[in-house]
Amino acid sequence: MTTLDTRSTRGPARREELLDELVALVLAEGFAAFTLDDLARRLRCSKSTLYGLAASKEQLVVAVVKRFFQRATAAVEQRAAVPTDHRARISAYLLAVSEQLRPASPAFFADVAAFAPAREIYERNTRSAAGRVQRMVTDGLAAGTIRPVHASFVGAAVASVMAAIHRGEITAATGLDDAAAYRELADLVVAGTAPG
Repeated sequence: MTTLDTRSTRGPARREELLDELVALVLAEGFAAFTLDDLARRLRCSKSTLYGLAASKEQLVVAVVKRFFQRATAAVEQRAAVPTDHRARISAYLLAVSEQLRPASPAFFADVAAFAPAREIYERNTRSAAGRVQRMVTDGLAAGTIRPVHASFVGAAVASVMAAIHRGEITAATGLDDAAAYRELADLVVAGTAPG
């Protein structure tokens, strides 16, 4: 048995570990340029081990991108649950999005934009995040902790900015990477909902 064959996907713990390694690699370097042979070599496993995770490179990329966004969403929600003030919760939520996106390289975002299944995962997460901000604004309005604003408009504005971030328009216009753009968005929404 060679060293390549010793790292199989037997057992859920090994599968999880390998997926985490793939997430880190793809975030750092993107995925378009990699072949399954490249990934196997970089992860010190066999190609058949990767086929144990997914039937093709495309399916493997989808699994990795889904895993990244599932983990990121869980971390964002956990952080946003801490503050009791609605504006602080909105800020915590958007800043946590920024933190979760920080490890993602420009190559990752370019590859996501160019690969429809990965792009759809990112877009779905973006829509969900914008909806979440809108619900937090609605909750803050009901509690009287934020100034009267049109929650649906705030949600639509946040969704538009998030979509522009996703499409690379914010980076092109401002030079801000996605994580920095989310930090600016958090500041804008929090300032815009401050009681007068």
